[in-house]
Order: sequence, then C-alpha cells, then structure tokens
Amino acid sequence: MSTAEYSHQHDATLDEVVITVIMARVTDFFGFFVYAVASALVFPKLFFPMYDPLTATLLSFAIFALAFLVRPLANPMSRMLQARIGKPGKVVFALMLLGTSTVAIGLLPGYEKIGWAAPVLLAVLRILQGLGLGGSWDGLTLQLQHVAPANRQGLYAMVPQLGGPIGFVVAVSLFYVLTGFLTEEEFLTFGWRFTFFAVMAVNVVSLFARLRLLNADLGVEEELVTSAPLKEVISTQWRTIMLSAFLPLASYALFHMVTVFPLGYTTLFTDRSVTDILLIQMAGGTLAIFTVILSGILVDRFSRRLVLSASTALIVALALMIGLLDSHPALFLMFGFAIFGLAYGQASAIAPRRFALAYRYSGTALATNLSWIFGAAFAPLVGLGLVAMFGLSAAALYLLSGAVVTFAAIRILNRREAS
Repeated sequence: MSTAEYSHQHDATLDEVVITVIMARVTDFFGFFVYAVASALVFPKLFFPMYDPLTATLLSFAIFALAFLVRPLANPMSRMLQARIGKPGKVVFALMLLGTSTVAIGLLPGYEKIGWAAPVLLAVLRILQGLGLGGSWDGLTLQLQHVAPANRQGLYAMVPQLGGPIGFVVAVSLFYVLTGFLTEEEFLTFGWRFTFFAVMAVNVVSLFARLRLLNADLGVEEELVTSAPLKEVISTQWRTIMLSAFLPLASYALFHMVTVFPLGYTTLFTDRSVTDILLIQMAGGTLAIFTVILSGILVDRFSRRLVLSASTALIVALALMIGLLDSHPALFLMFGFAIFGLAYGQASAIAPRRFALAYRYSGTALATNLSWIFGAAFAPLVGLGLVAMFGLSAAALYLLSGAVVTFAAIRILNRREAS
C-alpha cells in the first residue's frame, strides 16, 4: 500500500471499528433487502406484466440471483482497480457503482413504457449492483475478528452479522408504511421508488465512515488486508475455500426462506395481505437481532462448532414445519427468524481462521461469495418453483439440502482435524 494512501493515518479504537462495521453492513443489507422485497412485490407487475403472476415472479427472482453470480467476478476486477488507485479509491468506486445502479433502478420505467428494454435494463443494473457490492469488500470484518479479545471471539464475530437483520427490519419497515398508506396503484407507480433513493443516502454516510477506518492504524499485520494472487489462492487453498463455503450453507439457505420467499408465496398462493406478512417479518427481524447476539454469547461459552451443529438441527426442524406458513405464518416466521439469528450470527467467522494469514483476505472473500451463490441466490426461485409443481411441503427440500451440506461439511472438518 502506498505511503500517500496512509498519509493521514490515525489510531482507531475498537469501538470505532465495531460501530463502523455495523454501519457498513446495515447499509449493505438495507440496499440488498430493498431490492429483494421489490423483486417480490413490484418487479413482476412492473417489468413482466405480459406473463401470468407465477412466471413473472420467477423471472423477477431469476434477475435477483444475477447479483450473486457476478460477485466472484468483482474480485479480480477490484484487484486491478486497487493496484491503480489504492484500497480507499477502490471502495469509493465500488460503492458509487452500487449506489448509482440502485438509484437507476428506482428511476427505471416499466415494460408498458419502454417494452423489453425495461427488464433488460433491470438485469444490467442488477449485475452492476453485484459488481459494486463484491468490489466494496474492505476486510474490516477480518480486522475486527483479529483484534477482538481472546475470550470474546464469538461476541465480536457476530457484530458484522447484525447488519443482516437490522438492514432487513429497516427495509421492510419502509415497505410496510408504503403498502399500508398508499393505494396499490400509487405504490406501484411511485411509492416503491423512494426506498431505492433512500439507499443512496445511507450509502454516502457509510462511505465516509469506511474511509476513516481504511486510513486508520488498526494494529493488524499488513498480510491480513492484502490480496494474494488469485491463481495461487485457488490452486493452494481450494479445499479450504470449498469447506468454508459449505460450512455455513444452511444459514444462507434459511436467509431468503424467511425473508424473500414468504413474500412471493403470500402474494401468489394465499389471500393474506402482504402488509400483514411485512409486519410479522419486522417482528421476526427484531427477534433475529437478539439471537445473533445470543450466538456470540453461546460460542464464547461453548464452541462455534456446537452452535453451528445445533442451529443446523433446528433448521431441519423448521423445514419439517413449513406447513405452518400456510396455517400459522406468524409461528413459522418468528421461529424461523429466531433460528436464522443463531445460525447466521457466526457465519462470517467460520471461514477466516481456516486460511493462513497470507491467504485470509482473498480466501475469505471467495468462500463468502460462494456461500451466497450456493445457499441464498436461488432460494426464492427454487422455493417458489417447487411450490408451484409439488406444493408447499416441497419447498422444505431446499432448507433440508442446505442442512445436509452443512452437516457433511462439519463431518469432513472433524475428519481433517482428527487426521
């Protein structure tokens, strides 16, 4: 890293790191869920009105998955950019790309005005969102885990994960107000667009906080925040990358099955008001904030592997109870969010320490991106597709598949450490 890049270095306290990491992750997930909720409630009607509601929603969820698929491509692109303009410059560019593409989605006309150009442009902008989010990887989460007190590793590891439920609650709250106080025509015409404009505003605040810490001396080894050659990382660390991607897979599969999937299911297959489901999800997301914190407490008292195994077993139980989404959606969603917090609370801590220091920055980024692709990217699409073909109980197969993969990864890990 160049001297100029750090000409204004300052010492950062652990509190600063914690606050900035939470702020950055809440911002990321707020924008993430604004798009996710819109992909269930708005985009099928606005960009695919020529299809029946099920086909339109499936196409919307297919575009939703594009951002996850391109995130690994952002890694080599951001490396080249960082070599030219430094890490702060790279993060600024990536977040501006993410924010600009998000605002552009909020301004995008529908199919009735510009025809097929509308869904095509939506797909292009979704890809740009994925590149921006993937390119904004800054290593702050790794640094937080590295400087955490030895007896508080679990508690500090859960800090970045708070961004998921907090960002979700904020996003869903906006949609709850908009769907509750606007007519359907007003909401589809202009109401939903305000949520995308709000994303840009919070991105700017988060950007300044990130830049302050990127120019700070956090007291960590330079290797921890330095990209290793991609070819070398893949050739020498591929086993660790795949294991680290599969260990938290159940939590990533659950991620969208309690957030995005219920919105699509309610809209297509029930007569319930989606506003009621949004209210339940707000309560569930709030509960998940506390169970994320609980995951850190439990890990420090017992072990991360025990918490991972127990939460995965609970995901199996939830999958077997998926019929409650039809009869008692509040019970299913509240239980699901409680498990989600426990399972997801330690997801960011599963990968890093399995890599040697020289490969930790790049290896963690790759493993995390793969977890999102394998576990979360296609959950709404596959879940709704299974429901349409075989009924609600078939959607449980997606959750069960994630649990099976996680249990298999735990078994492989046990064998590796025993040998």
